[in-house]
Amino acid sequence: MKSFSNFEKAKENAKYKGSAQLPEGGYEAKIKEVRFEEGKDGKSDMITLAFDITAGEFKDFFQKKFDDDTSEDKKWKGKTSIYCPRDDGSEQDEWTKNAFARWTNALEESNKGYAWDWDEKKWKGKAIGLIYGRTGAVINGKPVEFTEVRFPESIENIRSGNFKIPNFKARKGYDDAIDKAADSKPKNDGFMNVPDADEELPF
Repeated sequence: MKSFSNFEKAKENAKYKGSAQLPEGGYEAKIKEVRFEEGKDGKSDMITLAFDITAGEFKDFFQKKFDDDTSEDKKWKGKTSIYCPRDDGSEQDEWTKNAFARWTNALEESNKGYAWDWDEKKWKGKAIGLIYGRTGAVINGKPVEFTEVRFPESIENIRSGNFKIPNFKARKGYDDAIDKAADSKPKNDGFMNVPDADEELPF
């Protein structure tokens, strides 16, 4: 057969560049950007954080993914959002307050001299520990599994291994989608095609 043009470049592009997702576990990270988003249509306010990994095997994980992405509309993948309490006295709001406080505690414990003063913009540049866990969701009508930030943690606890990896979390509709996919799978087919979770997640 005849040789292809630019095949050496294709070989380089096809090389394995590491996991598409971070494995479940604990990571040291640094917050790169902070954005406050006001809730609309009855939704809660949110704080969205962009971050990257700062130590270990997966150091600069999201920067490398961003640099390797050749698409025109590439986006930073290292993100998570924190719901802000509504202060409405509801049971759900008490849970939200506790979850929010867990973030402020982890930030205070990870950054000597820092104390939460109701200015989220000061989080930019701060160190934070992040615990990744597995999640199941329905994306484009199909069940997919991926890892995501489940909890914040202090850097000290991440380094010492003093944290617990959370159990698998199934979002609404995931179990039904799994059952539906199993029922529709051909009897002789041992595989199920699902979209690449890293590309399909609504980040």
